[in-house]
Amino acid sequence: MRKLDPVKHEEKRQQILQAAARCFVRDGFRGASTSDICAEAKISPGHLYHYFPSKEAIVSAITVFGLAMATEIFSAIAQGPDVVTALLAELERGIFGGDRSKGTFMLDLLAESARNPGIGDILRERHCEIRALLAKLLQEGQERGQVDVDLDPDLAASILISFIDGAKAMTIRDPGLDAANTTEMLKIAISRFLRPPSNKASAKKRQHRGV
Repeated sequence: MRKLDPVKHEEKRQQILQAAARCFVRDGFRGASTSDICAEAKISPGHLYHYFPSKEAIVSAITVFGLAMATEIFSAIAQGPDVVTALLAELERGIFGGDRSKGTFMLDLLAESARNPGIGDILRERHCEIRALLAKLLQEGQERGQVDVDLDPDLAASILISFIDGAKAMTIRDPGLDAANTTEMLKIAISRFLRPPSNKASAKKRQHRGV
């Protein structure tokens, strides 16, 4: 029996994932068939199933890769001098700018999750993992006095993720929006949500709560 070369195996696996991602972006999850993915990756169906038993397995692998990238990004942000400033800069590079087809792909998967339990389970699992990473980052910001301590980190992380998902859909709903102005306004909104209130505002909040 021929021995498996782990390096070549992983290289081919990544090639398949990249080909599948292109098909999903172009045709949607439902529109992209396994035949399309095989043609894009230049492999046979039997070869594809040697690596991935289904389209759902491909999506799972793609989201695992995204989680690994998010882990590295959040780790780098936490090592910077200001959590919120670094987070906004990363959002501008990766979400509000750059290749927006990734956002379209994620929106398609969210829609698919409503009718495909397998995709729904994958996205919920990844959401919980991403939320935990983001909540940990927000806690770090709170300890530094850079994030409002009145925010529940887990809930704030969920709201922030939903806010970002909504931002991805903006260009679909209104492609005529000015990208630069939209980006600046979104950054202002997120900054106001996360930053600690002024001393005066904080005092009013404590007075209102009877503290």
